[in-house]
Amino acid sequence: MHIPDTSAGASKEFIVFRLGAMEFAIDIMAVREIRGWTPATALPHAPSFVRGVINLRGAVLPIVDLAERLGFDPIELSARRVVIVVQIGARLVGLLVDAVSDILSQPHETIQPIPDVASEVVKLYVQGVFAFEDRMIGLIRLEHLAPPSLGEAA
Repeated sequence: MHIPDTSAGASKEFIVFRLGAMEFAIDIMAVREIRGWTPATALPHAPSFVRGVINLRGAVLPIVDLAERLGFDPIELSARRVVIVVQIGARLVGLLVDAVSDILSQPHETIQPIPDVASEVVKLYVQGVFAFEDRMIGLIRLEHLAPPSLGEAA
């Protein structure tokens, strides 16, 4: 029996996606599915980054506009947009993104911490960055994307 080496040199797999011209990644182990955009039912008094909820095989799935959640302009809705369904703690959340671009395997030691010049808000949502080919990709910290009240409302 072969036991995988989790020490130096071990890699993690990530789903890479676009928000405008920027690229971000999330741990592939948190991803449950990737689906096309479908209109969501708005929730009254929800934060502006919550685009509403959809029915996912009988479960109510909140949809978070990831660009707006990170402080960028909201995503323009169209059939070309993608929802990445992720497990955050005990609940499922849909992350609205522009497009999924890659699945990458990245060695742990190549992931760099966020520079000290970044604000605390940036550090709340992005846990590190790594270079891939000629691109810089931000690694999203999923546990801070959905506020606790969002899960309770859904």
